[in-house]
Amino acid sequence: MKGNKRKFSNVFTYAAIFVGILVLLGAVFPDRFGQVSGIVGAWITETFGWYYLTIFTLILFFCIFLIFSPIGKLKLGKPSDKPEFGTISWLTMLFSAGMGIGLVFYGSSEPISHYLAPPTADPETKAALAESMRSVILHYGFHPWAIYGIVALALGYSQFRKGEVGLISKTLRPILGDRVDGPIGTIVDVLAVFATVIGVAVSLGVGAMQINGGLDYLFGIPNNKLVQGIIIAVVTVLFLYSAWSGLSKGIQYLSNLNMILAGLLFAAVLILGPTLFILNMVTTSTGDYLNSFLSNSFDVAPLNDQKHEWLQSWTIYYWGWWMSWSPFVGIFIARISRGRSIREFVIAVLLVPTFVSILWFSAFGLTGLDVAQNAPQIFDMPPETQLFGIFNELPLSFLLSIITLALISSFFITSADSATFVLGMQTAFGTLSPANFVKVIWGLLLSSIAYVLLLAGGETGLNALQSAAIISALPFSVVVILMAIAFYKDANKERKYLGLTITPNKKRMKEYIENDGNVERE
Repeated sequence: MKGNKRKFSNVFTYAAIFVGILVLLGAVFPDRFGQVSGIVGAWITETFGWYYLTIFTLILFFCIFLIFSPIGKLKLGKPSDKPEFGTISWLTMLFSAGMGIGLVFYGSSEPISHYLAPPTADPETKAALAESMRSVILHYGFHPWAIYGIVALALGYSQFRKGEVGLISKTLRPILGDRVDGPIGTIVDVLAVFATVIGVAVSLGVGAMQINGGLDYLFGIPNNKLVQGIIIAVVTVLFLYSAWSGLSKGIQYLSNLNMILAGLLFAAVLILGPTLFILNMVTTSTGDYLNSFLSNSFDVAPLNDQKHEWLQSWTIYYWGWWMSWSPFVGIFIARISRGRSIREFVIAVLLVPTFVSILWFSAFGLTGLDVAQNAPQIFDMPPETQLFGIFNELPLSFLLSIITLALISSFFITSADSATFVLGMQTAFGTLSPANFVKVIWGLLLSSIAYVLLLAGGETGLNALQSAAIISALPFSVVVILMAIAFYKDANKERKYLGLTITPNKKRMKEYIENDGNVERE
């Protein structure tokens, strides 16, 4: 907003007040807060489970359509724009932005959980193992990355091609017109900010639980809400110092460290685990995932009570978590993808992270299951401790556990630091230099809501986290649908102008390139 001297927008005021009220209610009435969020979350999963599954799958089909459509030839930017990052660095950043703590927390614990309580098979059988791997690939495969991709596409196209500021609301201008500059736009941005806060808070809560679980297993430090609060407080000081001092290089180094540590951990688990079995199952699980893709994408299981209950606990929770993460991840990957073609972008976003996820969960999940067969006590451990119990049965156990703690802590800091920037940008008129006090307030609110959700989550701590993800995703899912429609409307208009088919209109394409995309359009 040119000429505006305010450091923050109305979006900041409304969203911060709303989140602050939630923090206060959760801190004063944690049990009641957990009960209410659980009831609302359960109602949403029961009533809108079909909706979540349908929306995720239709968005994925839309992304696949863009790969083969002439629209895929358009750039996220002006015709003269070149990619800012090399392909390898770009692909690495794509993946690190989207999953983070979830990969470490659920790497072994989710496949084990599905093995013990599968969707349809009998527990602890070969069929259960096959279902376990198929299910975890579904949760971390094409579907979440399609949601991230469409949010990033709409943002990147709006910002780099159309010259809009990087706000979610501005992506809807093709269908809402100048109303995005008024109250409707404010509502959209508040929904995006709320979804981001909850999505990141869920990750921070999960990260605090696993750090505490590792410290308990290795050093006997009590595993309870007080220690988790201390962990959140310590990490909050670290990432707020980074946000305040602008140590962007430090965060860049930490991001690179994340990938190095993750790579070392993956290589170690692959080598120390049942290597040949893992490699064989990578192929088999991928084929199984693709073969059952359509049925599992749409199956709400109304006639199968076992699977219906499983879907509510897992798939619907994940779809809510990924939806609430999409503004944060979308903004990030849009920023690093300027100059890429839409086709190149969609192919990379869908294929690369999915392939890495298959490798990661095959290595950690199958190693965990193999170790647990000989150490059955691992089956009874809570999710935040299971990975450390598995490492205890492998060579170099202490070193692997220390690397894991370092990786979770690094993910925690980088995710929170990046989130404060994204939230600051979204609540300060889209500026790339939000005021420090805005970032600090969001950092404090992020940590506070993460701890409140842990307090309200009962014995496991996960209940309120899961409910919050499901609840925040529902209103923002409407925004994502509108973003997809608005993006297609605008991009298709440009495609028609350029005559982009199998053989484009060369005259108009030449004019388009010579004018760097600044041409009159109907």
